[in-house]
Amino acid sequence: MNSDSHPDWLAAEQEAILTLQRLSGLSLMQAHALLRYYGSAQAALADTHPALELWGRLRGDTAAMRSAHDRARQECDYCQQHSLRIIPYTSDTYPRLLQGEEVSDAPLALFYCGTGSLQRRHMLSVVGTRHITDYGKQVCRTMLADLAQLVPDVLVVSGLAYGVDIHAHREALAQGLDTVAVLAHGLDRIYPSLHRATAHEMVNHGGLLTEYFSGTVPDKGNFVRRNRIVAGLSDATLVVESAEKGGALITATLANSYCREVLAVPGRVGDVCSAGCNRLIRDNKAVLVTSAEDVVKQLGWKPAERTAPAEPQLFPVYTPQQERVLEALCQADNLTIDRLSALTQIAVSELSDLLFDLEEMHAVRRLPGNRYAADTRL
Repeated sequence: MNSDSHPDWLAAEQEAILTLQRLSGLSLMQAHALLRYYGSAQAALADTHPALELWGRLRGDTAAMRSAHDRARQECDYCQQHSLRIIPYTSDTYPRLLQGEEVSDAPLALFYCGTGSLQRRHMLSVVGTRHITDYGKQVCRTMLADLAQLVPDVLVVSGLAYGVDIHAHREALAQGLDTVAVLAHGLDRIYPSLHRATAHEMVNHGGLLTEYFSGTVPDKGNFVRRNRIVAGLSDATLVVESAEKGGALITATLANSYCREVLAVPGRVGDVCSAGCNRLIRDNKAVLVTSAEDVVKQLGWKPAERTAPAEPQLFPVYTPQQERVLEALCQADNLTIDRLSALTQIAVSELSDLLFDLEEMHAVRRLPGNRYAADTRL
């Protein structure tokens, strides 16, 4: 079973998938095709006489294979020494939204230094200009303070950069929210170094996430590539301030391509740092939001309710919709969320919440590839 609860399988898969990641001549798209064909990186490497022509040629290059394997082994050792998690794409602990069918360019593996799970019911990416204004700072402060009251379990995702990014992280921490930074380099460094103290605080209240091996420096191209993780990791991307061009607009474009919600805070006409947000709204590429209430309503999130602790039940009681989901899963080995939506006639957005609840009730379990199965271990 592909799970972090099976350490032998996980350790072998970590090394195998990092080998694929380092293998010269194998593109990300080709690697994903191999994972779909074999089911795991271990199985792909174990096939010494593959029928696939490209894989046969690459698999037969012993020097390239040895080099990739040695670097993968070195990285596994480094992560073990520094208590860093390696999360393979094929693991059931890989972020579920990044495993969706819309994200064809998801990283083969993620390196994570932090606490808790990246499987959250509510996740919001907050991005914007590096040249944040007082207006942008106030928006970050007010939005995240109110969001913490409405949805206290929300995980705030950003990129630790100057401007909107670092203000989003710091305001999240100030409000008691977990926050994750997606980095454009390895976990052996912090860039920019001025944000080191915030990054260290985040390790205990969220964490640091990257697809890059240790030793990778923050090159310009890496920042562009990491934006796809920021866009794909969350339910929605909120653009606080942005000029006509910049990384925030790239992230918004990626989020749209992944069928994620894009939200934008409007600014005054003529304000350079709001020109990008205003254009997104004008072109119907983002929904205009001015408050945390707007964000919660647009995403269909349910505001937190203060209720008395429920009495423990010997046997769980399911809602009619939960029963419909369980019935569909019990009639199949496993199903994708899209197929489950078609069978149950429940919208994907609503189905995600139902499945999250059922996972917490140990009635269903999530499998690699964003598939679900009834939990027969009960």
